[in-house]
Amino acid sequence: MTAPDARSGTGQPAELFFEDLVPGLTVDLGVVTVDGDEMVAFARRFDPQWYHVDPDLAGASRHGGLIASGFYTVSLFMRAYVDHLLSRAAADASPGLEELRWLAPVRAGDRLSVRVDVMGARPSTARPGLGTVSLTGTMLRLGPDDRPEQEVLRTRFRGWFAVRPAEAEPAGASPDDDQPDASPTNPGQPESGTPAPEPHD
Repeated sequence: MTAPDARSGTGQPAELFFEDLVPGLTVDLGVVTVDGDEMVAFARRFDPQWYHVDPDLAGASRHGGLIASGFYTVSLFMRAYVDHLLSRAAADASPGLEELRWLAPVRAGDRLSVRVDVMGARPSTARPGLGTVSLTGTMLRLGPDDRPEQEVLRTRFRGWFAVRPAEAEPAGASPDDDQPDASPTNPGQPESGTPAPEPHD
């Protein structure tokens, strides 16, 4: 039976662990197409501002038509992140979001290329057995030629990922080989550059 910390974010056996998410790694999360009906239904339920839900008012405004709720756009990012990375990785919870920016309007029919870049990684000071990975996610609108036209979303956040279990080490390796030290290098210092310490719950 697969141990809980060796399961992916969707519950399947994990194939990627903290050690695999090295700074500089870029993961392609695919291309999503904005469904107009879903976009408006989301806005009516969660963000019913007129430029998200009223086509007449939106069409007569500087927006020139309906635009997606930013929270719908970031939900599309999250789904791509789960489908293409967390479904394979030994993902735990996320300790926080540092930045979320909506850089350009998103509209029905837009095709958005999604990716995530690993910016940093270190053993967690709050959760032994986990590593904290700093990530930047972006969404880029594609043109008819499939070339990026404009960045529409950028987010910076952190995720916890389980370290590789000892039984998954290469043959002949000591159980302690390459295991990260969960103790902080500089006691009393936050794990990342943010002023708030990592949660301990």
